Amino acid sequence: MLLTVDIDAFTAAHRDEWERLDALVARRRLSGAEADELVILYRIAAQHLSRLRASAPDPHLITEMSARVAQARGRITGTREIRAGDVARFLTETVPLGLYRARWWALGVGAAFTIIAVIVGAWTLRSPEAMSALGPSSALDQYASESFEDYYSAYGSHEFAALVWTNNARIAAICIGAGITGVAPAYLMLANAMNLGQAGAIMADHGRFLQFLALIIPHGLLELTCVFFAGGAGLRLFWTLLVPGARTRGRALAEDGRLLITAAVGLTGALGVAGLLEGFVTAARIPWLLKAALGLLALAVLWAYTLVLGRRAERVLADGGDAVLVDEMGYAVPEAG
Repeated sequence: MLLTVDIDAFTAAHRDEWERLDALVARRRLSGAEADELVILYRIAAQHLSRLRASAPDPHLITEMSARVAQARGRITGTREIRAGDVARFLTETVPLGLYRARWWALGVGAAFTIIAVIVGAWTLRSPEAMSALGPSSALDQYASESFEDYYSAYGSHEFAALVWTNNARIAAICIGAGITGVAPAYLMLANAMNLGQAGAIMADHGRFLQFLALIIPHGLLELTCVFFAGGAGLRLFWTLLVPGARTRGRALAEDGRLLITAAVGLTGALGVAGLLEGFVTAARIPWLLKAALGLLALAVLWAYTLVLGRRAERVLADGGDAVLVDEMGYAVPEAG
């Protein structure tokens, strides 16, 4: 067992290391070398704590070391108090970077979705058998003349906006959360593309295709783009599972999964805007050009948010980044060496 003088000597010998660890834990940003040093000092302090607990049960020193080690562990694993700056960084760096890295997948999904919808719509419109398979002619007549338009005014604006937002956010969450399967996002994209194509075919068959576009465009531009992002993010995660690159498969999934899940946060906000457009603008008695302009503006804001802020966050990481941003992006815990 260590004597009191041994404890004093031990403390004196390692106090500089402990104070240096405290200083690194307190810093808001760390360079790569400092992050490595933090991990090394954390491991040393943990060993010191273990040794003190085993051979020198000094309650005061053990309490001090326990708190020090816990704080260092929290700093390394990313556990920290949430501040206003953290929220701002999350919304202006983390979320747009998640969307930015899924942008090409979103464009690919959007292109495939559009092609499928057009093919299904054209085939249904030209094939009496395909059209009749959708329902009896009386039901299709009612759908084209009443049901399609009435859908947007069947509920109060507030209730309808909330209903649409909840449903679309659920679809986006499923696409991203179950993206690792590859099947869920692909199925949801295919099903929605087919439904849209068939709806367009029914309206066109009854001479109401322009009305169909007028009701879809104000909110649909933003809503469908969010769906494309969700499907693209999910499929990108599935691709990471198949082709992790130089990283281990587990690390690749952990990093990309955490980053892409943040995209769901941004999409939830964007889908909320789409829900407001659908609830308050689509069926409103205002000029259609104004409705379309509002839809295009919302879409432009989403893409500006993704491309401008996302590209800036990407450059921050490419230049070495700051430790907080790197941690929030889902990168692995820094290791010494």
